[in-house]
Amino acid sequence: MPDNQQATIFIVEDDLSYSVFLSHILSLNPDYELKIFHTGTELINHLNEKPDLITLDYSLPDMDGEHILNTIKSQLPDVPVIIISGQEDVKTAVSLLRKGAYDYLPKDGETKDRLWHVVRHALDGASLKAEVENLRREVANKYEFERTIIGNSPAIHKLFKLLEKAVKTNITVSITGETGTGKELVAKAIHFNSNRRSKPFVPVNIAAIPKELIESELFGHEKGAFTGAFNKRIGKFEEAHGGSIFLDEIGEMDLNLQAKLLRVIQEREVVKIGGNLVQKIEVRIIVATHRNLAQMVKDGEFREDLYYRLLGLPVMLPPLRDRDNDVLMIAKHFLDHFVHENQMDPMFLSEQAKSKLLQYRFPGNVRELKSVIELAAVLAAGSEITAEEIRFNSVLRDDNLIAEEMTLKDYTFKIITHFLEKYDHNVMLVAEKLDIGKSTIYRYIKEMEIVNSNQ
Repeated sequence: MPDNQQATIFIVEDDLSYSVFLSHILSLNPDYELKIFHTGTELINHLNEKPDLITLDYSLPDMDGEHILNTIKSQLPDVPVIIISGQEDVKTAVSLLRKGAYDYLPKDGETKDRLWHVVRHALDGASLKAEVENLRREVANKYEFERTIIGNSPAIHKLFKLLEKAVKTNITVSITGETGTGKELVAKAIHFNSNRRSKPFVPVNIAAIPKELIESELFGHEKGAFTGAFNKRIGKFEEAHGGSIFLDEIGEMDLNLQAKLLRVIQEREVVKIGGNLVQKIEVRIIVATHRNLAQMVKDGEFREDLYYRLLGLPVMLPPLRDRDNDVLMIAKHFLDHFVHENQMDPMFLSEQAKSKLLQYRFPGNVRELKSVIELAAVLAAGSEITAEEIRFNSVLRDDNLIAEEMTLKDYTFKIITHFLEKYDHNVMLVAEKLDIGKSTIYRYIKEMEIVNSNQ
């Protein structure tokens, strides 16, 4: 039980002297609050008080012990019930244990010591179970779609509708999107909002595991299966049994292993390396990639049969540049979280800083935005983050420069603007870098100012 919290124990015993005996044993622990009942009816009338544990005399004058146990379990399924009986009947004990009793103790000379230990273990187990359930509920709440994926843009609302469909069935989900768009976060949100939320979520980054180890990582191996296999290993698919396995960067998987993965998906069974035992598995599969798997199939780099097996429900994550003002919502979230985590005073973005964020295309997506905001919070002199503290990593290139259809003049202005920001508006240096005259730079700036002022 948690520190400083008493456990309520109901003692149900019709023999007055024996109920005093049981009460004395358990009262030696000051963390136990005891209540004694002499009939089954009394107990049932007080089950709404939700005790933490019940000791139950099997032979009560008014009610059959098995009937009482069934009543307790129907109302309080997680409360441990310890049966105490004057007769040591193995057949009855086995039957009661199968029906949900925690333990069966005969009334003999060892009852005192056995009861003390059984009660302590039962309460510790119940407390741990409750703690696990609370953690699972907290995790499920944490991954509610609206909490996990911040935004109010049309692209995000469209994504929410897809995710709501994904959680209603066990269909395989294939998540695509640029690097940094939050594919694993979405996979977790799908799992923890589904009926598998209480089962394992097992992520595997295919790109992060050496090719020669991936098969062992996914399917496991027997002791001595290969050099260095000193112990038996459970694979990720077995580990995820009943839950979900998330195969990130699936496009990086070797063709030979793709064939083995296909068999596992089709047969729903795995065989460890070096073993013969077939292990049935029941898992939901979620995959993700930033690559174009359809093109990889055409290029002979990905199996077509596996591609269609994994396609399932396609979920495309929008890049940050297509999410309108979501950039500012996410930036505020990252800023608030960072200052709280580092015990800093509250901070806010200036209008100029916001404008600068909105004008940038974020080739690194949400992951890049997080880094930019955290750096800005560290650089800021006070509570306000100015445009000067918003610094973009010049190593990152905007690979989607031509994603939008613009005029040549607009493209030229975009390039000039980018280099002016990069080199702190040093016109001479920008002219040198672009190999154009500085008068050309001034002319474009003046023309775009006129255009903007007339819009």
